[in-house]
Amino acid sequence: MSELVVSEQLQVAGGEPLSFTQADIRPRGHAIECRINAEDAAENFRPRPDMSTAFSPPGGIGVRVDTHCYSGYVVPPHYDSLLAKLVATAPDRDPAVRRMRRARGESVVAGVPATIPFLFQVLNTPDYIRNQIHTRWIEETLFVQKRPELSLH
Repeated sequence: MSELVVSEQLQVAGGEPLSFTQADIRPRGHAIECRINAEDAAENFRPRPDMSTAFSPPGGIGVRVDTHCYSGYVVPPHYDSLLAKLVATAPDRDPAVRRMRRARGESVVAGVPATIPFLFQVLNTPDYIRNQIHTRWIEETLFVQKRPELSLH
């Protein structure tokens, strides 16, 4: 599959059109990505550089972790605070959400504040469960305090 993608990229870079159209694309499965950052969600996601004293990523079927972090990793103060990208896939949304919850629960980061508790909160809100979210949902729902039961404090 990756060879096809590279081939298409090279053709497009050379001025050729794609060999397929949007109508040829068929959605298959569901994926959810959570970014684990060394940030304090309760402090407006303020980056918190420090040393990770423990790091243990999750695993299992349908779970992928892209990371450079390890126990003893020092989160630098001048760069992105990203520790890991956690991706859960499944044939449909509900099993993908369940996989992400499990994977998030298996994720261990110690020594630095991380966004893991915040991700747990989001994954368990009624709006998220019902898939009634949008690109400004976090700001409008969690930070404007329209729903105090979802407060980060």
